[in-house]
This record gives sequence, C-alpha cells and structure tokens, in this order.
Amino acid sequence: MNKAFNQKVALNIKKYRKMRGLRQLDVAVDANIGLSTLALFESARSDITLAKFVAIAEALKVEPWQLLKFDE
Repeated sequence: MNKAFNQKVALNIKKYRKMRGLRQLDVAVDANIGLSTLALFESARSDITLAKFVAIAEALKVEPWQLLKFDE
C-alpha cells in the first residue's frame, strides 16, 4: 500500500463529498458499497479497487481523474 498516495486520494474523495454536501452514507449508497468500506477509503486505511474507485467518482458526480489530481 502506498500510504501517501492513498491519503491524497482520500482527501479528494472527502473534499468532493463535502463540496456536494453529501454524507458518507449518501455516497456509499449511490456507489453501492458499504459505509464502512467508504470510511476506510476516505481515511486512507484501506486500498481501493478500481471498480469501487470509479463507483465513488460516479456517486460524487466527478470524473475519476479528478480524484487523482493533487494540489501539491
């Protein structure tokens, strides 16, 4: 697991979720994943699969690449 990369992705997931005024539960339901799974991704405590990554992006109504764009 690349912790630094996961943390950057996690921050972007959280940023877009909050920008849209969504709760973790809202995103989890829309992405068809468990709330605890989303919480693990959003806190960078678990690796994310590509399928779940895309589902989260769709639930957030962003393109997947946007979750990979880091302000450094």
